Amino acid sequence: MTEQDLQLTVPDGAVDAVLITPEGQDSFPGVLFCPDIGGIRDTTREMARRLAGEGYTVLMPNLFYRTSRPPVFSFPRKPGDPATMKRIGELSAPLTPEALERDLPVYLDTLTSQGSVSTAKIGAIGLCIGGGIALRAGAVRPERVGAIASFHGGGLYVADNPSSPHLVLPKVKAQLYFGHATEDKSMDAEAITHFTAALKDWGGVFESEIYEGARHGWTVPDNPAYNQPQAERAYAKLTELFRKALL
Repeated sequence: MTEQDLQLTVPDGAVDAVLITPEGQDSFPGVLFCPDIGGIRDTTREMARRLAGEGYTVLMPNLFYRTSRPPVFSFPRKPGDPATMKRIGELSAPLTPEALERDLPVYLDTLTSQGSVSTAKIGAIGLCIGGGIALRAGAVRPERVGAIASFHGGGLYVADNPSSPHLVLPKVKAQLYFGHATEDKSMDAEAITHFTAALKDWGGVFESEIYEGARHGWTVPDNPAYNQPQAERAYAKLTELFRKALL
Protein backbone atom coordinates (compact mmCIF):
# COMPACT_ATOMS: atom_id res chain seq x y z
CA MET A 1 0.00 0.00 0.00
CA THR A 2 1.26 3.46 -0.93
CA GLU A 3 0.40 6.55 1.11
CA GLN A 4 1.17 10.04 -0.17
CA ASP A 5 0.65 13.44 1.40
CA LEU A 6 -0.46 15.89 -1.29
CA GLN A 7 -1.13 19.59 -1.61
CA LEU A 8 -4.09 20.43 -3.84
CA THR A 9 -4.71 23.84 -5.34
CA VAL A 10 -8.30 25.00 -5.07
CA PRO A 11 -9.80 28.40 -5.93
CA ASP A 12 -9.67 29.49 -2.29
CA GLY A 13 -6.22 28.23 -1.33
CA ALA A 14 -4.16 25.10 -0.76
CA VAL A 15 -5.48 21.85 0.67
CA ASP A 16 -3.54 19.13 2.45
CA ALA A 17 -4.71 15.70 1.36
CA VAL A 18 -3.82 12.04 1.75
CA LEU A 19 -3.86 9.61 -1.18
CA ILE A 20 -3.76 5.89 -0.39
CA THR A 21 -3.32 3.31 -3.13
CA PRO A 22 -3.53 -0.49 -2.76
CA GLU A 23 -0.66 -2.80 -3.64
CA GLY A 24 -0.32 -3.96 -7.22
CA GLN A 25 -0.12 -2.59 -10.72
CA ASP A 26 -3.85 -2.58 -11.38
CA SER A 27 -6.17 0.39 -11.26
CA PHE A 28 -8.94 0.52 -8.67
CA PRO A 29 -12.24 2.33 -8.13
CA GLY A 30 -11.70 5.68 -6.45
CA VAL A 31 -13.23 6.81 -3.15
CA LEU A 32 -13.45 10.31 -1.70
CA PHE A 33 -13.17 10.09 2.09
CA CYS A 34 -14.78 13.06 3.88
CA PRO A 35 -13.72 12.86 7.54
CA ASP A 36 -15.50 14.07 10.64
CA ILE A 37 -14.86 17.44 12.30
CA GLY A 38 -11.51 16.16 13.62
CA GLY A 39 -10.18 16.05 10.06
CA ILE A 40 -7.04 14.24 8.93
CA ARG A 41 -5.34 12.49 11.85
CA ASP A 42 -4.02 9.05 12.78
CA THR A 43 -7.49 7.56 13.28
CA THR A 44 -8.95 8.72 9.96
CA ARG A 45 -5.76 7.75 8.15
CA GLU A 46 -6.13 4.24 9.55
CA MET A 47 -9.79 4.13 8.50
CA ALA A 48 -8.81 5.21 4.98
CA ARG A 49 -6.03 2.60 4.88
CA ARG A 50 -8.46 -0.13 5.82
CA LEU A 51 -10.80 0.90 3.03
CA ALA A 52 -7.94 1.05 0.54
CA GLY A 53 -7.05 -2.49 1.56
CA GLU A 54 -10.41 -3.59 0.14
CA GLY A 55 -9.22 -2.51 -3.31
CA TYR A 56 -9.93 1.23 -3.58
CA THR A 57 -7.77 4.26 -4.21
CA VAL A 58 -8.75 6.65 -1.41
CA LEU A 59 -8.36 10.43 -1.33
CA MET A 60 -8.93 12.22 1.98
CA PRO A 61 -8.71 16.04 1.79
CA ASN A 62 -8.51 18.47 4.67
CA LEU A 63 -12.03 19.84 4.33
CA PHE A 64 -11.21 22.55 6.88
CA TYR A 65 -8.24 24.14 5.10
CA ARG A 66 -9.78 27.61 5.30
CA THR A 67 -9.38 27.46 9.09
CA SER A 68 -6.39 25.23 9.74
CA ARG A 69 -3.89 22.73 8.41
CA PRO A 70 -3.96 19.32 10.12
CA PRO A 71 -4.24 18.70 12.97
CA VAL A 72 -7.28 20.94 13.16
CA PHE A 73 -7.65 20.40 16.90
CA SER A 74 -4.70 21.24 19.15
CA PHE A 75 -6.49 19.90 22.24
CA PRO A 76 -8.68 16.85 23.06
CA ARG A 77 -12.24 17.16 21.82
CA LYS A 78 -14.86 16.87 24.54
CA PRO A 79 -18.61 16.88 23.78
CA GLY A 80 -20.25 19.98 25.23
CA ASP A 81 -16.94 21.59 26.19
CA PRO A 82 -17.03 25.35 25.34
CA ALA A 83 -13.59 25.31 23.73
CA THR A 84 -14.56 22.29 21.63
CA MET A 85 -17.83 23.85 20.52
CA LYS A 86 -16.07 27.11 19.64
CA ARG A 87 -13.53 25.23 17.53
CA ILE A 88 -16.25 23.23 15.78
CA GLY A 89 -17.88 26.51 14.79
CA GLU A 90 -14.60 27.89 13.48
CA LEU A 91 -14.02 24.79 11.36
CA SER A 92 -17.54 24.35 10.02
CA ALA A 93 -18.63 27.94 9.35
CA PRO A 94 -16.62 28.40 6.13
CA LEU A 95 -18.12 25.25 4.57
CA THR A 96 -20.98 26.96 2.79
CA PRO A 97 -22.64 25.34 -0.23
CA GLU A 98 -20.91 27.88 -2.46
CA ALA A 99 -17.50 27.12 -0.97
CA LEU A 100 -18.02 23.38 -1.35
CA GLU A 101 -19.08 23.84 -4.97
CA ARG A 102 -15.61 25.31 -5.56
CA ASP A 103 -13.77 22.64 -3.57
CA LEU A 104 -15.47 19.39 -4.54
CA PRO A 105 -14.72 19.46 -8.28
CA VAL A 106 -11.02 19.71 -7.46
CA TYR A 107 -11.17 16.84 -4.98
CA LEU A 108 -13.07 14.61 -7.38
CA ASP A 109 -11.02 15.50 -10.44
CA THR A 110 -7.80 14.94 -8.50
CA LEU A 111 -9.04 11.50 -7.54
CA THR A 112 -10.19 10.46 -10.98
CA SER A 113 -7.00 11.74 -12.64
CA GLN A 114 -4.82 9.31 -10.68
CA GLY A 115 -3.31 6.50 -12.71
CA SER A 116 -4.33 4.11 -9.94
CA VAL A 117 -8.02 4.95 -10.40
CA SER A 118 -10.03 2.90 -12.88
CA THR A 119 -12.82 4.06 -15.14
CA ALA A 120 -15.39 2.53 -12.77
CA LYS A 121 -17.83 4.68 -10.83
CA ILE A 122 -16.31 6.33 -7.78
CA GLY A 123 -17.63 6.35 -4.24
CA ALA A 124 -17.80 8.86 -1.41
CA ILE A 125 -17.97 8.28 2.31
CA GLY A 126 -18.76 10.98 4.85
CA LEU A 127 -18.58 10.94 8.65
CA CYS A 128 -20.35 13.52 10.81
CA ILE A 129 -20.14 16.84 8.92
CA GLY A 130 -18.59 14.89 6.05
CA GLY A 131 -21.91 13.13 5.40
CA GLY A 132 -23.51 16.16 3.82
CA ILE A 133 -20.30 16.95 1.95
CA ALA A 134 -20.19 13.45 0.49
CA LEU A 135 -23.79 13.87 -0.65
CA ARG A 136 -22.88 17.15 -2.35
CA ALA A 137 -20.06 15.34 -4.16
CA GLY A 138 -22.71 13.22 -5.86
CA ALA A 139 -24.40 16.37 -7.13
CA VAL A 140 -21.14 17.83 -8.46
CA ARG A 141 -20.22 14.80 -10.59
CA PRO A 142 -23.47 12.81 -10.86
CA GLU A 143 -22.36 10.76 -13.87
CA ARG A 144 -19.22 9.52 -12.08
CA VAL A 145 -20.16 9.20 -8.42
CA GLY A 146 -21.93 5.85 -8.16
CA ALA A 147 -22.22 5.30 -4.39
CA ILE A 148 -22.36 7.52 -1.31
CA ALA A 149 -22.37 6.42 2.32
CA SER A 150 -22.88 8.63 5.36
CA PHE A 151 -22.48 7.58 8.98
CA HIS A 152 -23.77 9.76 11.84
CA GLY A 153 -24.09 12.55 9.30
CA GLY A 154 -25.07 15.82 10.91
CA GLY A 155 -27.51 18.35 9.52
CA LEU A 156 -28.51 16.33 6.46
CA TYR A 157 -32.02 17.80 6.68
CA VAL A 158 -32.48 21.30 8.04
CA ALA A 159 -36.02 22.59 7.56
CA ASP A 160 -36.47 25.90 5.77
CA ASN A 161 -32.73 26.28 5.25
CA PRO A 162 -31.53 26.84 1.66
CA SER A 163 -28.16 25.36 2.64
CA SER A 164 -29.59 22.00 3.74
CA PRO A 165 -27.72 19.12 2.02
CA HIS A 166 -30.94 17.24 1.21
CA LEU A 167 -31.76 19.89 -1.40
CA VAL A 168 -29.07 18.56 -3.75
CA LEU A 169 -30.78 15.15 -4.02
CA PRO A 170 -32.44 15.88 -7.40
CA LYS A 171 -28.96 16.14 -8.95
CA VAL A 172 -27.66 12.89 -7.44
CA LYS A 173 -27.66 9.59 -9.35
CA ALA A 174 -25.65 7.46 -6.94
CA GLN A 175 -26.84 4.64 -4.73
CA LEU A 176 -27.07 5.98 -1.19
CA TYR A 177 -26.68 4.62 2.33
CA PHE A 178 -27.29 6.55 5.54
CA GLY A 179 -26.52 5.16 8.99
CA HIS A 180 -27.92 7.33 11.76
CA ALA A 181 -27.13 7.46 15.47
CA THR A 182 -29.71 7.45 18.24
CA GLU A 183 -30.45 10.60 20.24
CA ASP A 184 -28.20 12.62 17.93
CA LYS A 185 -28.71 16.36 18.35
CA SER A 186 -27.14 16.98 14.94
CA MET A 187 -29.70 14.69 13.27
CA ASP A 188 -32.61 14.00 15.58
CA ALA A 189 -35.55 11.65 15.03
CA GLU A 190 -37.69 14.34 13.42
CA ALA A 191 -34.92 15.30 10.99
CA ILE A 192 -34.36 11.64 10.11
CA THR A 193 -38.08 11.24 9.36
CA HIS A 194 -38.11 14.28 7.08
CA PHE A 195 -34.87 13.24 5.43
CA THR A 196 -36.20 9.74 4.73
CA ALA A 197 -39.30 11.30 3.16
CA ALA A 198 -37.05 13.44 0.96
CA LEU A 199 -35.14 10.33 -0.11
CA LYS A 200 -38.39 8.59 -1.06
CA ASP A 201 -39.45 11.63 -3.08
CA TRP A 202 -36.04 11.59 -4.78
CA GLY A 203 -36.83 8.11 -6.05
CA GLY A 204 -33.34 6.63 -6.34
CA VAL A 205 -31.81 3.57 -4.70
CA PHE A 206 -31.16 4.17 -1.00
CA GLU A 207 -31.12 2.68 2.45
CA SER A 208 -31.49 4.68 5.65
CA GLU A 209 -31.40 3.12 9.08
CA ILE A 210 -30.83 3.91 12.73
CA TYR A 211 -28.12 2.05 14.63
CA GLU A 212 -29.76 1.31 17.96
CA GLY A 213 -27.59 2.15 20.92
CA ALA A 214 -25.03 3.93 18.76
CA ARG A 215 -24.23 7.55 19.58
CA HIS A 216 -22.97 10.30 17.31
CA GLY A 217 -19.46 9.38 16.17
CA TRP A 218 -19.78 5.65 16.85
CA THR A 219 -17.73 4.58 13.81
CA VAL A 220 -14.57 6.56 14.68
CA PRO A 221 -12.15 4.79 17.06
CA ASP A 222 -10.83 7.93 18.77
CA ASN A 223 -14.36 9.22 19.49
CA PRO A 224 -15.72 8.67 23.03
CA ALA A 225 -18.90 7.26 21.45
CA TYR A 226 -17.00 4.57 19.49
CA ASN A 227 -19.02 1.36 19.42
CA GLN A 228 -16.96 -1.41 17.88
CA PRO A 229 -19.74 -3.92 17.09
CA GLN A 230 -21.87 -1.24 15.44
CA ALA A 231 -18.81 0.24 13.72
CA GLU A 232 -18.05 -3.15 12.19
CA ARG A 233 -21.65 -3.45 11.05
CA ALA A 234 -21.37 -0.02 9.44
CA TYR A 235 -18.13 -1.00 7.71
CA ALA A 236 -19.77 -4.12 6.31
CA LYS A 237 -22.62 -1.99 4.94
CA LEU A 238 -20.10 0.39 3.37
CA THR A 239 -18.08 -2.29 1.63
CA GLU A 240 -21.23 -4.09 0.46
CA LEU A 241 -22.51 -0.86 -1.12
CA PHE A 242 -19.22 -0.16 -2.88
CA ARG A 243 -18.91 -3.73 -4.18
CA LYS A 244 -22.36 -3.52 -5.75
CA ALA A 245 -22.28 0.05 -7.08
CA LEU A 246 -18.70 0.84 -8.10
CA LEU A 247 -18.66 -1.00 -11.41
